[in-house]
Amino acid sequence: MTTGREARGVSTVMHVRCPDRLPEEVYRRVLELLAELSPVVQALPPAAALVELKGALRYHRADARRLGEVLRVRALSRLGVDVRVGIGPSITVAATASAQVPAPGGVLAIDPDQAADWLGQLPVDALHGIGERQAAVLREYGIHYVGLLATAPPATIQGLLGGKAGRMAADRARGIDPRPVVPRTLPATATVRYVFDRHTLDGADVRAALLELVILLGQLLRHREQAAQAVTLTLTFAGHGRWEKTRRLAEPSAHDDDLRLIAYQLMDGAGLQRGRLTRLALRGEDLINAGQVARQISLDGAREARLVAEAAIYRVRDKFRAGVIGPAAVFRRAS
Repeated sequence: MTTGREARGVSTVMHVRCPDRLPEEVYRRVLELLAELSPVVQALPPAAALVELKGALRYHRADARRLGEVLRVRALSRLGVDVRVGIGPSITVAATASAQVPAPGGVLAIDPDQAADWLGQLPVDALHGIGERQAAVLREYGIHYVGLLATAPPATIQGLLGGKAGRMAADRARGIDPRPVVPRTLPATATVRYVFDRHTLDGADVRAALLELVILLGQLLRHREQAAQAVTLTLTFAGHGRWEKTRRLAEPSAHDDDLRLIAYQLMDGAGLQRGRLTRLALRGEDLINAGQVARQISLDGAREARLVAEAAIYRVRDKFRAGVIGPAAVFRRAS
């Protein structure tokens, strides 16, 4: 159900809360939906985001609440994800509003001329930016509502919470929050996956599947002319248990040699014994343009030979198909 006052084109900040434990790939797709509404999107990982709607209101010829409803419908229809949307004249009001929307989702838009009254009736711990310890201190002093916090002498609040925290709490209780929405996206990633046709124990089949993912990830990165600065391995077990860990590369790379070394280290670190795997995912993290990677001459002749062979192999794959050539271990299941 959508709640809240009708915004009249003056509330400009949207705060979006996604469900907890939302997979990163789905969170990224939510951010893409936000970018369809406005170019000014600030990611707040792992499951929230801010959007500046000032220009979007004119472009879409719709009020802020309507855009919130559009976002919710798109997230539900395209991703199967419901979101809680708060809209207000500042980040504090918008984020406080989104937290007041009952799960699973909805839209709450607060007009600027009603913001102070709306905030005033809320419990002090409902104000965005007030932590549990700060709220406990304020309640001990008799400040149970945001309205009381707004009317208390700022010097008193600073004495209770400390200088900077006290000033911030007093200002935000009065609706004062000049912070802008700063465009910020998540670092680029590239993900490849392997799904086993049956529950699989750690062993040769798992290692072969991991090697296949390394090859696919390297090919994807090279096709996109990117290099990974870190690699994340995700293991999914029977019963939907998950294990995930990230390791950084010594230097950015899209070469199979480097990706394979990190992937094997991650797999060894998982310490699998009798875990029944259902799928693997390998993700290149913090991607940068391949042109930014310095090419240094190596004194390792064997590595240089492998890099030359790698380039030749990828030319063959590009001309024919991805699975026509590769390490023998990848093809062992076909024998």
